[in-house]
Amino acid sequence: MPDEFARPAQAPDDAFAAELRGFGPAGIAAALVILAGNVLFLPLSALLVLAWAWRSRTPWRELGFARQQRWAAIVIGGVAGGIALKLFMKAIVMPLLGADPVNHAYHYLAHNSAALPSGLYLLIVGAGFGEEVLFRGYLFERFRRMFGQGRGAQILIVVLTSLLFAAGHFANQGVPGVEQAFVTGLVFATVYLWTGRLWLSMILHTAFDLTALALIYWDLEVKVAHSVFR
Repeated sequence: MPDEFARPAQAPDDAFAAELRGFGPAGIAAALVILAGNVLFLPLSALLVLAWAWRSRTPWRELGFARQQRWAAIVIGGVAGGIALKLFMKAIVMPLLGADPVNHAYHYLAHNSAALPSGLYLLIVGAGFGEEVLFRGYLFERFRRMFGQGRGAQILIVVLTSLLFAAGHFANQGVPGVEQAFVTGLVFATVYLWTGRLWLSMILHTAFDLTALALIYWDLEVKVAHSVFR
């Protein structure tokens, strides 16, 4: 082949970035490390996602970090939606599923002002930011590369990411935590799919969890859980 038609050799740096974006040994190893990150501390998995995106040269917009317009509407809608979703889950969905009205995994927060700082960190940074970056931003990007972006693929991705999100809640919240996380995961994933950005799902998720914290802290869980079905 004449030299003028020869394809230029790929730089080693570019080759490794491509491997990280792919599903070979480097890509699979990166995914396993990212998914295991939160075992050490929250939100390590999300921080590893950001490091992976930088090193793999994945555009930030593919992880949902795109410019957002109408911030006031996003914040107000996310806060109102998160509060409404939590009350709906607590008063209607979880009682129908036969869940205990008390979240025993976090009941230690009831009237416990000393534990509030760590609880707020866990819910805002660990969940609102960390879980959205991991389960929506990163996993959506990975599954889209795997399954494509057709309608059927998008539905599959919403379900798969919600199942993984739910499974992550089993260790400390048991079956009720899995049930709640699956339903809310479907909501957060659908919102992310609809907007193409992480901001609304982050705010929605954070408001949901802070409402849950308020119900626990002021010992209102049983009252809300029995407000519809007595």
